[in-house]
Amino acid sequence: MDYRGNLCLFLDSADEETWNAWLPTGMFTGVTTNPAILERDGVECSVESLSELARNALEFDAVTEFQVQTWGEDSDEMWKNGIALAKRDPDAIVVKVPATLEGIKAANALVADGVRVTITAAYAPHQVLIAASIGANYVAPYLGRMNDAGRDGMGTIISMQETVDALESDMRILVASVRTAAELSKLAAKGCDTFTISEKVAAEMFADPLTTQAALDFENAAARMAPKPPKEEKKKVEKPVEQSVEQPAEVEVVPAEEFTNDIDTD
Repeated sequence: MDYRGNLCLFLDSADEETWNAWLPTGMFTGVTTNPAILERDGVECSVESLSELARNALEFDAVTEFQVQTWGEDSDEMWKNGIALAKRDPDAIVVKVPATLEGIKAANALVADGVRVTITAAYAPHQVLIAASIGANYVAPYLGRMNDAGRDGMGTIISMQETVDALESDMRILVASVRTAAELSKLAAKGCDTFTISEKVAAEMFADPLTTQAALDFENAAARMAPKPPKEEKKKVEKPVEQSVEQPAEVEVVPAEEFTNDIDTD
């Protein structure tokens, strides 16, 4: 049985302390990064640095994918950097490419070379068609940024998911820029199954006060019903046995005159 269903959660961070806190939970099947996250977390944007970062992320048992963004002023440079990034582990490393004209050229070349690809920074439903047309594995819309720009982020992403479903494509909508746990559950109820979230949103998923109180009540009840240690019996203090002291035998004193008859006077 597959109890996960189609759900895939990614941790949106390049900070290894954050990884150590959250990846051992087993909730996350992968890690996502981009140049802005690298800058925030103080990680150098180079092929060597990101290859090492990928190696460290993939050492966690539950992590099967590492998503890393290529860069460059044109499609050739983005393709070149993408090839170098994926080289370490083509099955586990997914190269993110922006949904620009040069980005799509680079992504198409990467897909042709067998590299797995995410088209990122998507903001409109028609961009799903662009991503699907080149055989991308993922397309990543930014929910929070859409809302910040005055767009209907929730409605746009639901429309993107409906488009993918109508195409009968295996491409996943990787929802990014999620700000609250409530947004996750609403989109999941509408058929979205792939999300990348920050440690802040991950923590919010555990922040229900009723759950916290219930767990505390259970622990207190368990402590009250734990086996009681056996009572210690009071040790009887035994009185010391009085030992009888033998009295010396009485010596009969014979008067001196009684000895005179026995003295030889010869």
